[in-house]
Amino acid sequence: MNDQQTEGQPQQERPLRPAQTDKKYYRFLVMYLVLLSALGSFVNDMYTPSLPEMSRYFGCTASQAQLSLTFGMIGLGIGQLLMGPISDHYGRKIVLSVSLIVFITAAVVSVFSPNMTTFLFLRFVQGAGAAGGYFLARTIPADIYHGRDLAKLMALIGAVNGLAPASSPMLGGIIADHGGWKAVFIVLAAFALLVLCIAPKLKESLYKQDRTTVPWYKTIPGYLKLMKNTPFMVHISLKGCALGLLFSYISAAPFILEIHYGFSQTMYGIIVGLNSLAIAAGSMLSLRFHPFKNTVIPATIILFPSIIIGAYALWHIHSFLLFEICSISMLFAGGMIFSVTNSLAMNEGRMQAGEASALLGVAGYVVGAIVAPFVGIGNILHSTALVFLGLLLLVIIFSIWTYRLKADLS
Repeated sequence: MNDQQTEGQPQQERPLRPAQTDKKYYRFLVMYLVLLSALGSFVNDMYTPSLPEMSRYFGCTASQAQLSLTFGMIGLGIGQLLMGPISDHYGRKIVLSVSLIVFITAAVVSVFSPNMTTFLFLRFVQGAGAAGGYFLARTIPADIYHGRDLAKLMALIGAVNGLAPASSPMLGGIIADHGGWKAVFIVLAAFALLVLCIAPKLKESLYKQDRTTVPWYKTIPGYLKLMKNTPFMVHISLKGCALGLLFSYISAAPFILEIHYGFSQTMYGIIVGLNSLAIAAGSMLSLRFHPFKNTVIPATIILFPSIIIGAYALWHIHSFLLFEICSISMLFAGGMIFSVTNSLAMNEGRMQAGEASALLGVAGYVVGAIVAPFVGIGNILHSTALVFLGLLLLVIIFSIWTYRLKADLS
């Protein structure tokens, strides 16, 4: 697991991290990073089966209920923007602990929300708290590795973490059917508490000599430097648009499957959960491509008919089987894109790993926050189809752009 350094890079001078010399700790690190990344997925995925129930509970429309996804994503995005420079200055572990405490508190308080307005605010706080674990799952690997080693670890975490979006809707559906939507947030708080209790075993990956010495708030302009890096911005733009497709699916699926096709919350969770395994499969397949950027072309080729046929089916053909086939294909292609864009972006921005990870996370949540309420406007089948088509066009543009860039990962 030695880091294959490139001549002249500053990382060449760094001492080896425990994950590079201790196989037992490496295995622990992988599993802990999976838990951190899973928390980000659980924040949205676990309670999506409850969206129709929450719509009835708070007496609001489907689009208003979907705003709770938007506010969670906004919190995740803003939280990552702040935690990037803060963790670059103070280290990763302290940021992780504080963010988990914030999430646990907001999740517990949210079950006492008297109205949707209060719940939306608490969803924002939940997102900000969950942002710590979610973005550190990408940042910590970049502290330790770069190049192909980084790509392998990111793909491994992405593949194993495919179980998170697979299991969370199933678990959320079962919990909601037996305990209501409030029980889901109690379980989320308990999961975060477990992650917090294990945190002391995590070793700091950003050593003091590698941290920024200026106050964290003065490092925020470092984002501007990254935003002038064209390859980096292309990679995160592609990731953001692909995630937009995933978030559109997550937002629309509860209403399509539960109301339009008549499935229970539990069955919704099982269907979406099994579909999400396609993300893990796509992530693992991406490692077979050399150079790594070549993954985007077959991914886009798979995505194109999935979206075109799926959109047409949503508009004209009310077939659950066809909806399923198109959804699985879309998620599989998405897994390929998520893996390659995570690795390419973090490799490109590894000298500012905290800020790079934050921007990478924000890209997806900015798009997700925008599209989530749009899929619920009017006829949800038609609005979802239109959102899918718009995002497909953007994915094609940034995929071609990525393919034309000089390869930086073999």
